[in-house]
Amino acid sequence: MQATDINSGRAMYFGTGRRKSAIARVRLVPGTGQLTVNGKPGELYFQFNANYLGVIKAPLETLGMENDYDILVKAEGGGLTGQSDAVRLGVARALCQLDPGNRPPLKTEGYLTRDPRAKERKKYGLHKARKAPQYSKR
Repeated sequence: MQATDINSGRAMYFGTGRRKSAIARVRLVPGTGQLTVNGKPGELYFQFNANYLGVIKAPLETLGMENDYDILVKAEGGGLTGQSDAVRLGVARALCQLDPGNRPPLKTEGYLTRDPRAKERKKYGLHKARKAPQYSKR
């Protein structure tokens, strides 16, 4: 879904990403390649971790658009790993809205697939999901 920013008249593209319990609402705005997460610079929010930042920028790098769009993110839930993967999915979905021709290269790289793995629930009688109390023979 493309929307136009009322103040600047620039086109914006939206994408939502989820991973574990993290949710990221992503907006792509034409700009210089800056990342902003919850009002903070992306490098600061993701603690200058090159892995997290590389994961987020990967869909843009696949298409050669690293410096063409600013990424504005509202992230909540989970930890930094889940949030960075959620942002990557949101960016990839927003790029598909930008141009449907972007879909095949992103799909082959696996950026449009939501990772379904989540924490398994704890079962009664166990310490965690599968960890059982120590067995005592006598």
